Amino acid sequence: MMWEQIRSNRIRSVILVGAMAVLLLGIGYLLGEAFLGNAIGGLVIALALLAIMNLVAWFQGDNIMLTLSRAKKIKREDHPRLYNIVEEMQIASGLEKMPDVYIIDDPSMNAFATGRDAKKASVAVTAGLLQKLNRDELQGVIGHEIAHIRNRDVLLMTLCGILLGTIVILAFFGSRMMLFGGMYGGRRSSRSGAGGGQAQMIIMIVALVLAILAPIIAQLIYFAISRKREYMADASSAVFTRYPEGLASALEKLGASTVPVQAANKATAPMYIINPFRAKGRAAADLTSTHPPISERVRILRSMGGGASLADYNNAYSSVHKGGKNILGGATLASAGTVGIRGAVKDTTPVEREPDKVERTREVSDLMWQMKKYRTVDCECGTRLRVPPKLRTTSVRCPHCGRVNSVQQ
Repeated sequence: MMWEQIRSNRIRSVILVGAMAVLLLGIGYLLGEAFLGNAIGGLVIALALLAIMNLVAWFQGDNIMLTLSRAKKIKREDHPRLYNIVEEMQIASGLEKMPDVYIIDDPSMNAFATGRDAKKASVAVTAGLLQKLNRDELQGVIGHEIAHIRNRDVLLMTLCGILLGTIVILAFFGSRMMLFGGMYGGRRSSRSGAGGGQAQMIIMIVALVLAILAPIIAQLIYFAISRKREYMADASSAVFTRYPEGLASALEKLGASTVPVQAANKATAPMYIINPFRAKGRAAADLTSTHPPISERVRILRSMGGGASLADYNNAYSSVHKGGKNILGGATLASAGTVGIRGAVKDTTPVEREPDKVERTREVSDLMWQMKKYRTVDCECGTRLRVPPKLRTTSVRCPHCGRVNSVQQ
């Protein structure tokens, strides 16, 4: 269905990742010349570092991203509704394996997908997202993340995140060495003569400038990889769910949230469905570096008319951009087919009743306490007591009614 577009994006991505690798090798070359007196030595070190980081990204990249995000893996019985939605989107997308499901104990509203491929992939959502979104909205977000797995974005984004982090670290230490290594450089310059000293100074200046600019350039390349993939994931989510309004409504809620993701950093930011950074107490900015404007994504989804196909999304994209070029390729559109829009969950007859906001909040709160291994005691007066795992006690008194309740060990 989207292989032409996926192939085209993959070619662009390989070029952009190659550019990041060239930046890393360039830093190594110049730092080697400036401090080792041997540019080839610096290049070899940079190549070795690049090889190691690529291996890390391939074998442990997803685990690193999940650990950095403080995500905890859950099972079906922990949160049946979320697990069921991920299962639905896995079937709708045609993924061969159900992704692992993770929850991040964070009041913000966000989500991301990571993994090496469709056989080893994970979807992570924040506690805040589970509390604030209804089933249609949550399905739209999960559909978006499943699309990143199906469209083979996850390995690339993981690789880019680790590569970006390597460039930033190398550039940081290189610039500090140049700023505080003047004495060593001066002694070496005096031994090599006036001409050699001037050449050494020029190389050090170039290396310093590159060390400062490289992380910025790498970040821009990373963002260039990220942006178009968000449009493709939105389009795919509309196809999987057959309900573009679900994702549009979810994006509006996410954009209006004033709580940043505490565990996010510059390397992991583009993996989230919206930019996880924002000024304290303020909603997410519309124009962000890592993602297309939220209001634009919402307008496109709500301009899809009476269909939820890739062709409908492409027409909506062109309409919002006032006749701009298509977001999808011709062959993709020719084979897209038609997808009708379904009704909202509340307008159908669901198997189980949709929980309201209060019930969702209680559901997520109970799960977070359970993940922290707190013991739960239900008092006869209706109060639910939480007992810390490290508190060794056989009974606890209810602060509301005064009853003494036994605690299971």
